[in-house]
Amino acid sequence: MAQYKGAASEGGRAMQLMKKREKQREHMEQLKQKIAEENMVKSNIDKKFSAHYDAVEAELKSSTVGLVTLNDMKAKQEALVKEREKQLAKKEQSKELQLKLEKQKEKKRKEEQKRKIASLSFNPDGEEEEGEEEDDRDDDVPIKKKKLGKNPDVDTSFLPDRDREEEENRLREELRQEWERKQEHIKNEEIEITFSYWDGSGHRRTVKMKKGNTIQQFLQKALEILRKDFSELRSAGVEQLMYIKEDLIIPHHHSFYDFIVTKARGKSGPLFNFDVHEDVRLLSDATVEKDESHAGKVVLRNWYEKNKHIFPASRWEPYDPEKKWDKYTIR
Repeated sequence: MAQYKGAASEGGRAMQLMKKREKQREHMEQLKQKIAEENMVKSNIDKKFSAHYDAVEAELKSSTVGLVTLNDMKAKQEALVKEREKQLAKKEQSKELQLKLEKQKEKKRKEEQKRKIASLSFNPDGEEEEGEEEDDRDDDVPIKKKKLGKNPDVDTSFLPDRDREEEENRLREELRQEWERKQEHIKNEEIEITFSYWDGSGHRRTVKMKKGNTIQQFLQKALEILRKDFSELRSAGVEQLMYIKEDLIIPHHHSFYDFIVTKARGKSGPLFNFDVHEDVRLLSDATVEKDESHAGKVVLRNWYEKNKHIFPASRWEPYDPEKKWDKYTIR
């Protein structure tokens, strides 16, 4: 059976109405309070203006006894108003002067406090000498403040020192710029590179490059030299060529400078020498490290893919800068 819910719903609606009326009453109270505050501010302003004219009126009544003419009355009133305004202006000036004096006292107090704190880590004798010198000088001559020196007996190395840090930063920047200039000079130095185009037999050529040039730039120049003598290279691009140095396949993005400054070594000789002596494989003791090297090889990539199982291509492997060749692997 359905139940009768009329009383409950009426009760809920009555509760909502009560809450609504309560909010309205609170809102009205807030408005009343705001209006009262505004009226109070206005009354205070009016009192400030009325106080001035009340004082003038009182003085005017006391100074005009008996019958006086209208012109005398107006003149007297204007004189009293001006006198009253002067008094108020003097009062304001005295207040400003008092405030200024208080600020100066506060400033002196802070400076004295800073001086006391500074004397804990600086030599107090220097301060006394400074005071004696200032007494002997003429008052008309401007006194140059003497900079306090650090007390050599106090360790202040742990404290931040802006001048010292700026000097260190300046020196570091000068050293960095000098190092960069030297490296740039090294990169612009010319070297003569002897290489061999390898197609199963060697065909030696030489080319002049800068130490800062990359392997790709070197291969491009080598290709221009070799094209007129080898027909298979006339349609080839630099990306189809490989550079083999000391049995390592050198990536195109490396520069000669990279190997020179790091003194890099390969499997069969140094990577940082590009002139040619005797092949280290022909020496009596090939495992002994020397500065002698042999010509790097320029090879077509498709030739390498066909012959990588045959000597000498079977010895070649990609260059890994993390891998160190402490001894040459010649047997």
